[in-house]
Amino acid sequence: MYLKSINPATGEVIREYEEFHSDEINEAIEGNYKAFKTWRKTDIAERANLLNNAAKVLRDKLEGLAFNITSEMGKNIVEARAEVEKCAKVCEYYAQHGEEFLQPEIIPTEAQESYAAMQPIGPVLAIMPWNFPLWQVFRFAAPTLMAGNVGLLKHASNVPACALSIENVFVEAGFPKDVFRSLLIRSSKIEKIIADKRVKAVTLTGSTPAGKAVAATAGKHLKKCVLELGGSDPYVILEDADIDQAVDACVAGRILNAGQSCIGAKRFIIVENAYEEFAEKFTDKMREITIGDPFDESKNMGPLARYNFREDIHRQVENSIAKGAKLLTGGYVPNRDGAFYPATVLGDVVEGMVAYHEELFGPVASLIRAKDEQDAIRIANDSIFGLGAAVFTKDIEKGKRIAEEELDAGCCFVNDFVRSDPRMPFGGVKESGYGRELSHYGMKEFMNIKGVYIK
Repeated sequence: MYLKSINPATGEVIREYEEFHSDEINEAIEGNYKAFKTWRKTDIAERANLLNNAAKVLRDKLEGLAFNITSEMGKNIVEARAEVEKCAKVCEYYAQHGEEFLQPEIIPTEAQESYAAMQPIGPVLAIMPWNFPLWQVFRFAAPTLMAGNVGLLKHASNVPACALSIENVFVEAGFPKDVFRSLLIRSSKIEKIIADKRVKAVTLTGSTPAGKAVAATAGKHLKKCVLELGGSDPYVILEDADIDQAVDACVAGRILNAGQSCIGAKRFIIVENAYEEFAEKFTDKMREITIGDPFDESKNMGPLARYNFREDIHRQVENSIAKGAKLLTGGYVPNRDGAFYPATVLGDVVEGMVAYHEELFGPVASLIRAKDEQDAIRIANDSIFGLGAAVFTKDIEKGKRIAEEELDAGCCFVNDFVRSDPRMPFGGVKESGYGRELSHYGMKEFMNIKGVYIK
């Protein structure tokens, strides 16, 4: 069996990679398990030094790594370079702050000394998606390795070159052999790996159905898991919003990565008195978005990652139009090679339409009218998802209250589009998953937070 690397801009097969057989999988897990015994005792300063080395390797190989990203999943080359740089920054962040995050927490009790110690637990399996093929992995790997754990990567089957390049980054940075391993396998092998006694935890970024399957297997074997799943992020535009600022942020949040992001801006909920102005200006901006060769820096968007993804998003658009949504721009399949789809805006989306309820994993925006502020918040929360959300208003205190207290999401932004940041906790609620990545919260997800009591 082979994993195929296919260029979504042309449909051409770049290369085929032989899938790992059972002996190779076992060898990788065993090597990883044995490496943990030594790695966990490695001085924290040395771990930090190696993470800084990884950041340097990422920057030294930036063009080649960005080329792999763009070739395998179609991301615009400018965005691909930015993704590699972001990976370097997350390595440096945990190299700088990891020791601080791992310090024991002193807890006053009747004892002579009592505290919570942070201890690593062992091999962690990461099941990662194709849409940010380096970033998704490094935001897991940097805190995991800094904490003294080791990593096993099951990457998406359509980005095998990216998967192998990540392992090579750690090797070239000087990490000990087997501390991080990439497994070239299909999803059918995951259940057995999670069940393996040598694997202590699992993290997944992917669809909600995939997350439920992984959670069920992890629960059966009492393995800790962190899940970052789908999202249908609502952006609430209030009557007092700076419409031009809101439009710029909302367009950026919708077309990033050709709309293929769990935290992409998807549902735009506009109070009635601001709807017409926002819809007109937003549609005009979306109409200006250019699609084409992802290596052409003058183009805003490359193709979707696979042809079937384009078929899925187009079917959702057509279904919503049939139910009464207004097509304001886009909404067609281009007559050209490659899995391209234009920036698309659906107006007057209402409850009962696919574009209201389902995640639109592509450059399609749903514009929804709200009667007032409270109605907008109600609509924003009327979703099975709860990953990211945003609110636009000139009243910062009001925006802060809505973001903090009223929007059901794991991360909420005021007057900007949602994105991940190594310094901030990241994750969702409801069917967008549970657990947190990034910041000190993400590092501690896969730690034994051990209570120590000394009399």
